[in-house]
Amino acid sequence: MKKNFLPWIVLAFLFVATGLSFLDRQVLSMTIIKIQTEFKFSDVEYGFVNTAFLISYALMFTVGGRLIDTWGSKIGLAVAVGIWSLACGLHGAMTGFYQLVAFRFLLGMGEGACFPGAAKTVYEWFDEKKRGLANGIAIGGAAMGAVIAPPLIILISSHFGWRWSFIIPAVAGIVWVIIWLYIPWGENSHAKKNQSIVKQSVIPFLTILKNRAAFTFILIRFLLDPVIYFIMFWVPKYLNTERNVSFEQIGNLFWIPFLALGISNIIGGWFSDILVKNNFSVNRARKTVMGIAALLTVVAPFIATVSTVEMAVALMAVIMFAHGFWITNYITAISDIFGKNGTSTVVGLSGTAGAISGLIINPLIGLIVQNYSYTPIWIASGILYPLAFILLVVFIRKIEPFKLSQKQILN
Repeated sequence: MKKNFLPWIVLAFLFVATGLSFLDRQVLSMTIIKIQTEFKFSDVEYGFVNTAFLISYALMFTVGGRLIDTWGSKIGLAVAVGIWSLACGLHGAMTGFYQLVAFRFLLGMGEGACFPGAAKTVYEWFDEKKRGLANGIAIGGAAMGAVIAPPLIILISSHFGWRWSFIIPAVAGIVWVIIWLYIPWGENSHAKKNQSIVKQSVIPFLTILKNRAAFTFILIRFLLDPVIYFIMFWVPKYLNTERNVSFEQIGNLFWIPFLALGISNIIGGWFSDILVKNNFSVNRARKTVMGIAALLTVVAPFIATVSTVEMAVALMAVIMFAHGFWITNYITAISDIFGKNGTSTVVGLSGTAGAISGLIINPLIGLIVQNYSYTPIWIASGILYPLAFILLVVFIRKIEPFKLSQKQILN
């Protein structure tokens, strides 16, 4: 295996891993109708099942990120993908409600470590001139997983039954783990050049919590994740109740914004890297792309007013395209600052903040929609990204490596 190609092989595995994470979590939403018919689960019980996933997912974003910073990305991601693949397969063997709750909780435990692990792996294998593109490809796998999940799951379920819709992706995940563990990590020349004095040292947890840049990243994710959760969880209902789109037609439309997200993940990272190669500082390059993203999201309020469904979906695609620009450079900026000693921890903390925010805001969205309309939510979606960009510029004056003194290093 040639060393020149090894980083891109690792990146391809990250693309598949994030794709599997989004695919595996969507299997239940695609098969729940059949499962409810067979086991007589109520909608309230289904709500508890989803809550079990979100709680463990929120918790493990931070815990998993910290463990990956401690263990290293190779072992950390292998454990994460192994846990969620096992959990996904167990869904296919479940025989009752409490088993489903337990397996859903286990799925969240594994998946919570996915994106912190991917961010750390990219940092270990790519320098700052390629890191944006690499993060975009790694994160872009999630969007592609969201695009292919509905038709793939329906195909498997129709031909083999709903249980195999869980088992087949689980087997793919186990195969991923086996091959991943055979990748020769010792040939990672970039990591060798950037090794710290103490192997697998980490920035102390309290040091990260007290750091202004880390706090800003966490706050930004708390503000913005509800926008993405809204699009993921509420847009199908919005299209049906407000735009009179049939459930069958929703399936033909809802993949479009996620395709835009996957494409922009990659383009946003590539564009940022091009700016760095053309003598932009890392600080200026990351913030330029994130500023463009924030500007694009101001189209969100128009979704409530445009006359056609097609135009509304097109504007949703613009928002998701902007989010792809944003999130790729957001995660890359975290790795630019916190490096191998803290990237997974900060990405994990911010992901936990976003998941908690989603848990808090979703009932509020329901109240607003029920008592008024979707319009205030679309208006807020158009305001929050520019607000987050202002916070970024004001509180993180310069994106540059965090200075870790020898006394601060934990073994």
